[in-house]
Amino acid sequence: MSQVFEPELKQLGWRGWLYALWKFARPHTIIGTSLSVWGVYLISYAIASASRVDLLAPLGAWIACLCGNVYIVGLNQLEDVAIDKINKPHLPIASGEFSQRTGQIIVAVTGGLALLLAWVLGPYLFGMVAISLAIGTAYSLPPIRLKRFPFWAALCIFSVRGAIVNLGLFLHFSWVLQGNRSIPPAIWVLTAFILVFTLAIAIFKDIPDIEGDRQYQITTLTIKLGQKTVFDLALWVLTVCYLGMLLAAWLPQVSTVFLISTHLLLLGLMWWRSRQVDLQDKSAIASFYQFIWKLFFLEYLIFPAACLLA
Repeated sequence: MSQVFEPELKQLGWRGWLYALWKFARPHTIIGTSLSVWGVYLISYAIASASRVDLLAPLGAWIACLCGNVYIVGLNQLEDVAIDKINKPHLPIASGEFSQRTGQIIVAVTGGLALLLAWVLGPYLFGMVAISLAIGTAYSLPPIRLKRFPFWAALCIFSVRGAIVNLGLFLHFSWVLQGNRSIPPAIWVLTAFILVFTLAIAIFKDIPDIEGDRQYQITTLTIKLGQKTVFDLALWVLTVCYLGMLLAAWLPQVSTVFLISTHLLLLGLMWWRSRQVDLQDKSAIASFYQFIWKLFFLEYLIFPAACLLA
C-alpha cells in the first residue's frame, strides 16, 4: 500500500500524510459520526436495561460508519476540486497534497470496507450503511449530483444524519442486545431533533462558500436568498429544535430536569454567540458554523446522559 502512495509519502512523510488523511476525512464529520454511534448505543443500552456493556458491538459499528463517512466526504472532494480551490483550499486534493488517484483509492477502499464490515455485523447495520452510501453517492456524483439543487442537497444531508443513522443504529444495537426492536419514544425524539438540527446545518453550510458556488453555478439557498436571510433562518430552525426538546423532556425515559436545564443553557448560548458574527467576515461565519457542529456533538452526550439518569 505504501508503494501506491509513494509520491505523497516522499513529499509529506508519514506524519504529514496521516495529517492530510485526517483533513480528507473532514474531522467535524468524523467526530459527529463517532458520537452518534456511541450515543445511540448508550441510549439502546439504557432502554434495553442490559446487564452488561458489550463494547464489541459499538466498536464494530463505529469502524463501519467511519469508513462510510470517509467514502462520502472523500467522494465529494473528488468531484469538487475546482470549487474547493476557492472555498476550501486547505483540503488535500485541492491543495495538491493528495493526487486524484490517491483520493480515488481511499474512497474505494473505505466504501468497500464499510459495506463488508456492516454485512458481517448484521442486517440492520448493513441496510443503514448501504442506504447512506447510496445517498452520499447520489449527492456528489454526476450525472445525478443532487448537491446542485438546494432542496435535494438538504434532504440528502438531514435524511442520513437525522433519520437513517439514528434509527438504523438503534435497530442494530437492539438486535445485538436482544432488546425490544420497536422504536421507543426517546429515539423518535432524538431523531426528530437531529433531523431538524441537521436541516439547519445543511442550510448554513453554504453561507461561507458563496463565492465558489456562484462561480461554478451551484445554486444554493444562500445565493437565492442572501447570507443574512439564510443565517437568520438557520438560527430559528435551531431554536425550534431546542424548544421542541423542552416539550419532549417529560418523557418517562429521560431525566426531565437535566434535559430542560441543559437545552435552555445551550439555546441561550447559541443566541449570544450569534450576535457576535460579522456576516462580512468569512472566517467569523466559518467559526460559527463549527460552533453549530459543537452543539450537534453535545446532543449525543446530553441525550444519552438524560436516558441513563432517568
